Amino acid sequence: MKKILLFGKLNDVLKDLIKGLSEYFQVQLCELKSEAAEGMIGMFEPHLIIISLVGAQEYDKRVFRILSNHYYRIPVITIGTESEKSTFLKYYEDGQFENLIRPVENRDVIAAVCARLNLKISEKEEKEFVEEPLLKNVLLVDDNPMTLRNLSAMLKGYYDVSVATSGIKAMTEIGRRRPDIIILDYEMPVCDGRQTLEMIRAEEDLKDIPVIFLTGINDKEHVQAVLKLKPQGYLLKPPTRLELMTEIEKYI
Repeated sequence: MKKILLFGKLNDVLKDLIKGLSEYFQVQLCELKSEAAEGMIGMFEPHLIIISLVGAQEYDKRVFRILSNHYYRIPVITIGTESEKSTFLKYYEDGQFENLIRPVENRDVIAAVCARLNLKISEKEEKEFVEEPLLKNVLLVDDNPMTLRNLSAMLKGYYDVSVATSGIKAMTEIGRRRPDIIILDYEMPVCDGRQTLEMIRAEEDLKDIPVIFLTGINDKEHVQAVLKLKPQGYLLKPPTRLELMTEIEKYI
């Protein structure tokens, strides 16, 4: 289930919005204060952030700066009047932030959330929500967080990206959602790429998932050892965006 972090002062309107969103998403409410905000983002790891701009003049403006500078990959939807939005106007320039004019119906907020997360809403009269990504899912597995961030940035907007920092976490992530392709680090501690691939192929319903190895060692003997495992392909670290996209597009 996608996670939404909601900033704002709790009132009847916000309570109603939380109730509506909670039918489809995991929702967490937080005060719009910089110390609380940064800690909550790190702990909750939201897929999207919603900010109610009611009382915007009293808000800690550092929160917007933190979101723009350090969490620029998390989409942000604000809900407020044009006047309330104008307090933070410069943050809407790069596309991370968008504003819904208040008052706004819950169904319109949900539709905006789905659009930003590449989810779709069925066309039933009840507007029943269907959590079905429009983009193919790529699972990135690497024990280096920096590598994961760089690869995720390369694929942003083209694929729905999931990440795991170990082979064991990869299996957990696969259990939650079957990826369309896996980019797997060959040299990982404890449970390396070979062992992870063996676990994937041991599962009948997972064995056909394409796997591309990432390796940081470029010598003939090492590459031959990688190829003996018969992955769909392999890439040398660090791959360029073109190399990564080209290899992925061969198999999905």
